[in-house]
Amino acid sequence: MIFRQLFEPETSTYSYLLGCERTRKAMIIDPVASEVEQYVQLLETLKLELYYTLETHVHADHITGSGQLRERLGSKSVVHRDAGALCADLLVTDGVTLQLGDLEFEVRHTPGHTNGCVSYVMEDRVFTGDALLINGCGRSDFQQGNAGQLYDSIHHQLFTLPPDTLVYPGHDYQGNTVSTIKQEMAKNPRLGAGRTRDEFIAIMQELKLAYPKQIDQALPANQACGRVEGTSRHG
Repeated sequence: MIFRQLFEPETSTYSYLLGCERTRKAMIIDPVASEVEQYVQLLETLKLELYYTLETHVHADHITGSGQLRERLGSKSVVHRDAGALCADLLVTDGVTLQLGDLEFEVRHTPGHTNGCVSYVMEDRVFTGDALLINGCGRSDFQQGNAGQLYDSIHHQLFTLPPDTLVYPGHDYQGNTVSTIKQEMAKNPRLGAGRTRDEFIAIMQELKLAYPKQIDQALPANQACGRVEGTSRHG
């Protein structure tokens, strides 16, 4: 397997390039519009054909690159059917399996940050988007967020994975790159060490986070697969 973890510093977003060595087919999880040229160059360098772009949810902090990549490279965009992005090529549901050459991904619906959040599970790793972060989790105070639902999603869909499963999040603001299910179950300040559902809800209610800076631009653009009205680029 070909694997690259890519970082967009303005919004501290992680994107992931995965490719099948045998077929040279590739996918990018959570591409960012401002990084499209970097993706194209990397794909050319690695001699890969982009087949899918996978979204973990409709983002409020950056504009997706899926629309641009579809136009330039013919890739197919994938989102959950409840994400509100009907422009996507594939609207997936919980339990769907995606095959890319020798790579296999299971879609797990993990709502609570948004209605349409999903995590993508492979044999040894999971891409959790904004549901489960390293030593944290996504906020639940806007965009259909629900703290109790997020707790249930993480405990039922993610904490049931094998303990050594690698956790690759959608963001990190402290320079962390990877965790494990075992580590998050033990040490996550919001969810670990046996915190109850009620304790988690209370923690989330006390966060009092600022309104997301780019949400008013990012949400409508991402519901259109990254297309900003009147231009093909964001900013």
